[in-house]
Amino acid sequence: MSKPLTLIELDSVDLEIDGKQLLRGVSLQSDAQRIAVMGRNGSGKTTLARVMAGLQVPNGGAVRIAGVDVARDRRGALGAVGILFQNPDHQIIFPTVGEELAFGLKQMGLGKAEVADRVSQTLEGFGKASWLDAAIHQLSQGQKQLVCLMAILAMGPKVIILDEPFAGLDIPTSMHLERALSKLETALVHITHDPQTILSYDHAIWIEAGKVEMQGSAGEVASAFEMAMRKLGERDDFADLSG
Repeated sequence: MSKPLTLIELDSVDLEIDGKQLLRGVSLQSDAQRIAVMGRNGSGKTTLARVMAGLQVPNGGAVRIAGVDVARDRRGALGAVGILFQNPDHQIIFPTVGEELAFGLKQMGLGKAEVADRVSQTLEGFGKASWLDAAIHQLSQGQKQLVCLMAILAMGPKVIILDEPFAGLDIPTSMHLERALSKLETALVHITHDPQTILSYDHAIWIEAGKVEMQGSAGEVASAFEMAMRKLGERDDFADLSG
């Protein structure tokens, strides 16, 4: 009997760009449904998110999501992992909602009829069938973020990476998006600097200067991270806050 695949496998991931070491030996093996990646600005957490999504090829180590080497198998990666960026305007390409949802499905090699069917099912699942031909530039920021989420879900990934998706959204919009995410059965990897948002998660990893500072239960890691950040904030030397 073959060994079951681990959902998320990062094996000693290194990344250096222009002589700067951004990630150093990052490892993670997990089948958890809710994983948090914590770190302050500049710690490497967003870089790690891009590597996990297959958007940035590491210099060393490997990343496998649901058994797919996301750096080497781009088509396979589309069906394994999706990423929801902080700013939907950096993610959206097409002028209408329907076109945006269809793009990734076409990249996966699906036929025209199946693409149309998946787009329709996804919109209906969110009660947004009327959005098919809607102009994206007329949508609010929160609505654009929902379009990006639907585009990802249409591809049926095993894992969705959330790169601080609530940043810049007002409280009601954040609550709406959070409810939509909470209903998903898809595994989530949430990139954040706010430990309070991930206390109910299954697993957490704390990235500091591109390295794993700590990982384990979300509550323990969040508590340690918050304590360290408060100590850092109590110092008078602003140079310590440049990360």
